[in-house]
Amino acid sequence: MTNAGLIAPTVEVKPKEIITHNHTRIDNYYWLNDPENTDVIAYLNAENQYLDTVMLPIKPLQEKLFEEMKGRIKEQDESVPVKDGEYFYYVKYVEGGEYPVYCRKKGNVECHPLDAAEEILLDGNEMGKGKKYFSIGGYEITDNDEIIAYGVDTISRRNYTVRFKNLKTGEVYKDQIKNTEGGSYAWAADNKTFFYILRDQKTLLGYQVWRHVLGTDVKTDVLVYEEKDNQYYMGLYRMKSKKYIAIGSDHNGIASEYQLLEAENPTGEFKTFLPRERGHEYDIEHFEDKFYVKTNINNAFNFKLMEVNEYETSDKSKWKTVIEHRPEVYLEGIEVFKNHLVVQEKNQGLSQLRIINHSTKTEHYLNFGEPAYDANIGSNPSFDTNILRYSYTSLTTPNSTFDYDMNAQTKELKKQQTVLGGFDKENYVSERVFVTVRDGAKVPVSIVYRKGTKLDGTAPLLQYSYGSYGYSTDATFGSSRLSLLDRGFVYAIAHIRGGQEMGREWYENGKMFKKMNTFYDFIDCSDFLIKNKYCSSEKLFALGGSAGGLLMGAIINLRPDLYRGVVAAVPFVDVVTTMLDETIPLTTGEFEEWGNPKNKDSYEYMLSYSPYDNVEAKDYPNLLVTTGLHDSQVQYFEPAKWVAKLRTMKTDNNILLMHTNMEAGHGGASGRFASLKEVAMEYAFIIDLAGIID
Repeated sequence: MTNAGLIAPTVEVKPKEIITHNHTRIDNYYWLNDPENTDVIAYLNAENQYLDTVMLPIKPLQEKLFEEMKGRIKEQDESVPVKDGEYFYYVKYVEGGEYPVYCRKKGNVECHPLDAAEEILLDGNEMGKGKKYFSIGGYEITDNDEIIAYGVDTISRRNYTVRFKNLKTGEVYKDQIKNTEGGSYAWAADNKTFFYILRDQKTLLGYQVWRHVLGTDVKTDVLVYEEKDNQYYMGLYRMKSKKYIAIGSDHNGIASEYQLLEAENPTGEFKTFLPRERGHEYDIEHFEDKFYVKTNINNAFNFKLMEVNEYETSDKSKWKTVIEHRPEVYLEGIEVFKNHLVVQEKNQGLSQLRIINHSTKTEHYLNFGEPAYDANIGSNPSFDTNILRYSYTSLTTPNSTFDYDMNAQTKELKKQQTVLGGFDKENYVSERVFVTVRDGAKVPVSIVYRKGTKLDGTAPLLQYSYGSYGYSTDATFGSSRLSLLDRGFVYAIAHIRGGQEMGREWYENGKMFKKMNTFYDFIDCSDFLIKNKYCSSEKLFALGGSAGGLLMGAIINLRPDLYRGVVAAVPFVDVVTTMLDETIPLTTGEFEEWGNPKNKDSYEYMLSYSPYDNVEAKDYPNLLVTTGLHDSQVQYFEPAKWVAKLRTMKTDNNILLMHTNMEAGHGGASGRFASLKEVAMEYAFIIDLAGIID
């Protein structure tokens, strides 16, 4: 791979003056934000052609990597069935199929009895045939098991069109509801009334809940709730008890609120569980005659669990503590059963599952026995069972599904992800270390490599992180990653601040006016990995996407000398300009994450790290940037502008490439195999720069 003798694409400079708080910025590439402009499309295509030319010598490697990754996937596969009512539901993939096929079988035997006929609910391969992009955005089935409502997106803007299908006759109804929030659907108990969230087409935020009666004109649907504050994100679902339909509104780590409607009364009014209050976040789960409430009330920053009678929810004096707040343990969530309460917690960055018997109050924890792992409560729609379904994975253990008998305290492995190609977990080693960063915080780092890899500074290393929104980047398995490990790479996940691995304060200390901690943590972890001989700066690579792409942009501005190469996927890099424009999707909902630049103190702080605004005339590492033309989360023009500015200002001869998927959005290509082609491109870029001859 070389750029020698090649002329990189250029784009016209059209200066735009942006004045904020009497401070002037000149944006030479602002005009690239118009996807209808033929010059913009021509530039994106030129960048794609340049990438193809530069990477042409390693095209065979890219294709080999794709075949390796695809070859590890069991093409004909299915999930462990989940019992819900009279049916077992599961998802399967067929050989050669890109998309999931959703199925069910009726009966009380989980092992797919031969006499139980398979019902195909939704065949993603048939539905997605001939489409450049295709995604099913969740589905919901009526209480009588006869009608399925499902969302479909064929553009990749996450605008889902809801359709309805009769599962007895196969008939797809004429009803179509466009521009809905995928996965936020709920049926009432009458099997005909359906609730959905409509998205604002300017901001792409869900903002209204509507009621539809099957078989009626969508134009007659009734608005039942509207979110007036565009800083809130909305969700809609039927609760596990089936008694209530819930609308959840969340203000990005600042406040939350729920509206409830009894499913037996679909034309009734939604009632507020507890009015929103800045600083108070809560989640709820209904059980018998009460609600469990996960809450941060009274400075419980890592949350505690309380309970309240279902008809006294608005009176906080009636709330009773079930699990006290613990400063060292973060309460992630709960699952309620008839006889047990399951609590998912985070302690020292690792997930824990705690089982509490309702009647005896005895409790115990599951033991997972690995230094770095991820465990989560799985799908458990049934109340009346002593079996907990949970998932488990680690850096060396493929995704596994277990059933755990909460009385006998025994577990049964129901399925482990099949990894073809001779994979043996015993060939790999995982570690977990804590890095003391510049302000004294101890940042956990999860590390994996193949046995026999020399840790003397000669191995290449790929360091990954995200570090925003309180999203925890857990130590999970990835079969594609084996293509790096088997070539001598070390892979490291830095659990930096901005995530929530170490509790809520970990998140709070990596957002707003403490955002620089996120970048410094990543850099200090890089220094640690070099000093401790996991790699050298000549063979250190970094990868991050979306808000993790912002991280990549920040670290190469701060310490470009540390990295041999960086992959920034769908990167959020034009922080200030984007956050000044409230017509851009997601902007208003992000003010409490990054700040509102209309406030001078936020403007100055955000400007200090915004990757696009801090590009300088200096050497930068080799860089691969990816984006999608239809991206609704991070608009394509952010990385496009960034690359154009870097081309003009950087003083090195290192490789700078941008790939725009002209048919996809934030998640990249749809389909389980098509998406691997983008991973193969990224890995080929890194492997070649590492000097590995394949």
